[in-house]
Amino acid sequence: MSFFALIAALLLEQLQPLSSRKYLYGWLSGYVLFFQHHFNAGQHKHGKIAWLVAVLPLLAVVMAVYWLLYRVHPILAWAFNVLVLYLTMGFRQFSHYFTDIHLALRADRLDGARSLLSSWRGMPSHELNAEEVARVTIEQALIASQRNVFGVIVWFVLFSVLGLGGAAGALLYRLGQFLRAHWSDEDSRVEGSPLAGESSPVDSCESDLVEPEPGEFGGFARTAFYILEWLPVRLTAMTFAIVGNFEDTIHCWRFQASNWPDSEAGILLACGAGALGVRLGMPIPQGGELLDRAELGTGDDADPNSMQRAVGLVWRSVVLWLIMLLLLSLASLLG
Repeated sequence: MSFFALIAALLLEQLQPLSSRKYLYGWLSGYVLFFQHHFNAGQHKHGKIAWLVAVLPLLAVVMAVYWLLYRVHPILAWAFNVLVLYLTMGFRQFSHYFTDIHLALRADRLDGARSLLSSWRGMPSHELNAEEVARVTIEQALIASQRNVFGVIVWFVLFSVLGLGGAAGALLYRLGQFLRAHWSDEDSRVEGSPLAGESSPVDSCESDLVEPEPGEFGGFARTAFYILEWLPVRLTAMTFAIVGNFEDTIHCWRFQASNWPDSEAGILLACGAGALGVRLGMPIPQGGELLDRAELGTGDDADPNSMQRAVGLVWRSVVLWLIMLLLLSLASLLG
């Protein structure tokens, strides 16, 4: 059932992208700000209490709805899973930026590519040259695919296996991401944080490329998302190694990932760079100064061709996960 729910959600999003997702994010923003306003007294324990009160009741409601629908008919519970996946997972949440930047670079419209990347990152990108635009775009895409696709799939499958309803797992992961984006830098917002620009905090990946300092209130939200992200990041990294350049991926994972400020993002970016055979990271101009960043990956400089390879890497990884899930489902049925 999990396999068919994932297939249905992916197909539904490709055929009919959710245009009203921004309204959902607007509601979620108001929801988390309510707890922030009433619980934030500047201490770590207050952030922990706020996180638990904000997350656990919603998970309980989703699991209750799933089981009520399941008792009526399993197909209704399956449809509910598809709906939640449709709302929480998908390539279309970030692929339009990536595709438009790719096309702009192909057509030598550097200013257009810079403008699109600025909108996606939520911070100016007019100082970047074509290679730097391609490089940062690939980084954004790798993290966005993890946040919007692979992480959601892992927690959906885990909750399904545990009999808790996959929808609750998908919701837990995205809520954890949303709270981390809203609360982790509340007491010390810096340029480059998810809240610095116009893009949704859930879609923005800039906090992993320019690391904000978390305040006391947001410390637990950041720790919770680290726990939620630990397994999905490593499964994605191993998948990149299988469907990409295996030796380079493992090499970059072992010797480069730890050089990135955010350890989990470092694993993802280093393994993605190694699998693609492209160099990511490295210093870029930002605000009139050179932003020092570790070098990740080996091989060629980023360009539109490497951007196209990045799309192939992500899709091959998704297909491999679906095949593995199908085999596991068949084995369970036969058993």
